[in-house]
Amino acid sequence: MTDAQPAADPVPTEPAAPPRVAGEGNPAHPAAHSGGLFGLALGALGIVFGDIGTSPLYAVQTVFSIDDNAVSPNPADVYGVVSLIFWSVTLVVTMKYVLFILRADNDGEGGIMALAALVRAVSAPFARRASIALALGVLGASLFYGDSLITPAISVLSAVEGLEVARPELAEAVLPIGVAILALLFGAQRWGTHRVGRLFGPVMVLWFVTLAVLGLPHIIARPGVLIGLSPTYVVSFIADHPYTAFIAMGAVVLVITGAEALYADMGHFGRRPIRRAWFAVVFPALIINYLGQAALILDDPHAISSPFYLLAPDWARLPLVVLATFATVIASQAVISGAFSVSRQAVRLGFLPHLTVRHTSTEESGQIYVPAVNWLLFGGVVILIVAFQSSDRLATAYGLAVTGTLLLTTTLFLTYAATAWHWARWKIVLAAVVFGGVELIYLAANLTKVAHGGWLPLLIAAIVVTVMTTWQLGRRIITARRVELEGPLPAFVERLHAEGISRVPGTAVFPHPTNLTAPLALRANVEFNHVLHERVVIISVQSENVPHVAPSERLTVDELGHADDGIVHLSVRYGFQDEQDLPEVLRAARGLSGELGIDLDPDTAYYFLSRITIERGRQPGMSRWRKRLFIGLSHNAATPAAYFKLPVDRTVVMGTRIEL
Repeated sequence: MTDAQPAADPVPTEPAAPPRVAGEGNPAHPAAHSGGLFGLALGALGIVFGDIGTSPLYAVQTVFSIDDNAVSPNPADVYGVVSLIFWSVTLVVTMKYVLFILRADNDGEGGIMALAALVRAVSAPFARRASIALALGVLGASLFYGDSLITPAISVLSAVEGLEVARPELAEAVLPIGVAILALLFGAQRWGTHRVGRLFGPVMVLWFVTLAVLGLPHIIARPGVLIGLSPTYVVSFIADHPYTAFIAMGAVVLVITGAEALYADMGHFGRRPIRRAWFAVVFPALIINYLGQAALILDDPHAISSPFYLLAPDWARLPLVVLATFATVIASQAVISGAFSVSRQAVRLGFLPHLTVRHTSTEESGQIYVPAVNWLLFGGVVILIVAFQSSDRLATAYGLAVTGTLLLTTTLFLTYAATAWHWARWKIVLAAVVFGGVELIYLAANLTKVAHGGWLPLLIAAIVVTVMTTWQLGRRIITARRVELEGPLPAFVERLHAEGISRVPGTAVFPHPTNLTAPLALRANVEFNHVLHERVVIISVQSENVPHVAPSERLTVDELGHADDGIVHLSVRYGFQDEQDLPEVLRAARGLSGELGIDLDPDTAYYFLSRITIERGRQPGMSRWRKRLFIGLSHNAATPAAYFKLPVDRTVVMGTRIEL
């Protein structure tokens, strides 16, 4: 824990820039997506649509096996299920996410934390609404982490379990093969989503073509299945068999898993490529395959045991298992990439300690790798696979995290649409009834699974919420106590002038959250060494509620009341998706040497960090267990030298202690 924590410090700094109104004619961040549209769309197929694209592997099978085969493979139920599937994908994914939610980008970035930050920015005059929006964002992000754990486990297991159909003698090898595949996937994350996406894009094109090719012959053989696309079959299914339809909806929700990952991954590829890929490839292939599975079940009710793999002839099943395994690895990539983005957004908004974030592409600013999140996810996924043993058991735990996140996203989106886009009340009500109503029913259907595995995403969400709220509360307490130790900066500067402190050659840079208080490292250097460098630069980094801040708007100079004493304050504004590089700030500031009154040399400057050691005390404000948790989190936070890109050989750390 240091005093150089820009995202985690509530001390007021320069006022934030007004947020961009998404979807109202403002383009995405210009530097964020520099690839061609076709290339980005191909990459989006390889990253964004992996999760939703592999739902045909297990969704229909789960519908007809859930609750001891409560849904029967008779024509009425089959038509009702396929109609539910089609309209769920159409309403929730196509209409809500692709057409509406993707418009609510936070300067090109998506995900529920980015949306919550956007709502908070436009709701600034309404403090209560802004606080609620951020709380909903934290809850939604917590549920998304649950989804990020379950998706790799269920996706890879469902694919590898195809061996039990193609080669029954290999059934015992399913779990070891699944764990080995996931180990390779998580190990490859360090190479970046741009390399992974280029490899996965062509594979997913082949996958979606295969989905359509598998389903089309069965539709041609039984074209009557197309009548299941009529919404009247949803109505009749619910009216004639309300309990059965309710149970079915608890599993039908599996066809829309990946919708939130689609939004969270928008920063990697952009809105237009995602939309093009959805309408041109993904949506048609999914619907054709679901219709094909329905036609197969109508012809052979016993096919409910494995409707996806039984679409293929015997000779094609083993190659299909291999292709499906590649596709489910890609499905896992979608939520892993989303988890990286959500984690960095949470750090910048002050809900997680600083994490090591590595940019994996020189062209796409949103493509990142977060080692701590990566390996925590891998450990959790392995535990789930060993504990649940099969995709059928995991399916019972899956839907609750998905539906909860969907509903929270709808709530935040409608709040934003009403506040920023000034939607008419009838539009808000209509969207709430259509989108929110459907998602609320899905949530209710999945609440029945709580005792049978649905507790898992709730437990994961509870743990993540606890971690996030503990960190936010603890950093506020520590910041308040640190400010008391630091004292006001103007008074400290006046004292330096009054005492005539000796000056030594060189430039000293002090990262510090604000220009209101004196950095502890600067105060310690003066009090213990009785010297001051010729050039002293105090740099305050401020994280804005937008993902990116233009370089021309990033830097503000303050001479602190004296133009010729060599002491200046630089205020640097970053978006929560920008890389915080302080040596680069000095290079930019060197061009302002006339305005600064001093000549900065970033290649010889020394950086002084104030490291605070936190000790558990008896002060009120936090319970004992939360204090232990906060101290543990602070010990594992990334060092400022790493996330500020400071040169190790010219960085000096000066410490102090604070009781929590």
